[in-house]
Amino acid sequence: MHIGLIGGIGPAATDFYYRGLIDRHVAAGIPLDCTIAHADVREMSRNLNEKTPAKQAAIFAGLIGRMKAAGAEAAAVTSMGGHFCINELLPISPLPLVHGIHAVDAGIKRSGLKRIGVLGTRTVMETKLYGGVSSAELIAPEGEMFDQVGDTYSAMASIGKVTDSQREVFFAAGRWLCRERGAEAIMLGGTDLFLAFVGQAPPFPLVDCADMHVDAIFARSSAR
Repeated sequence: MHIGLIGGIGPAATDFYYRGLIDRHVAAGIPLDCTIAHADVREMSRNLNEKTPAKQAAIFAGLIGRMKAAGAEAAAVTSMGGHFCINELLPISPLPLVHGIHAVDAGIKRSGLKRIGVLGTRTVMETKLYGGVSSAELIAPEGEMFDQVGDTYSAMASIGKVTDSQREVFFAAGRWLCRERGAEAIMLGGTDLFLAFVGQAPPFPLVDCADMHVDAIFARSSAR
């Protein structure tokens, strides 16, 4: 199946999804048929901060229309942060969507985890992944740590690179959530968080939302 991906939000997240789909298709011996349309991460961040999800949904719908014209049969938003407008996008999308939050909820149900710390954008942390996880309690950092994680994530995602000091912010928040709030694992609720954790050995289990979403997109794209 020809899959359309809304990319650019941010660039490193798009690369994570694209490489993940390539790897899965190669391993399965199935050709990948994919079109990527670029969305502006700065524009999305403004709409997120200004709480105008309908405006962002209209932008995404336009991009999905272009991908449909290119032959795509289903589409996905390659960002957990980008799902802030998913409820507004669903009824106007020109193509069926591979819903990232639903994919994460299903993955957590399979894991059996019941208490998970969440890191990501302010909105993801405030809403506990948009209230979309039904089988586990999500807990977020608090106070100054909450602001620090949100600011650090936004800075990292906008350029697609992570510094050692930024990485330590996420590691410290994860350690605190496990030690003080009883989290069994830490959710990478922002797609670009893989930048901070790839090649590292964090002292806590991870729930990688983006990886679960890529699995769901692969399942759709490899369908006969």
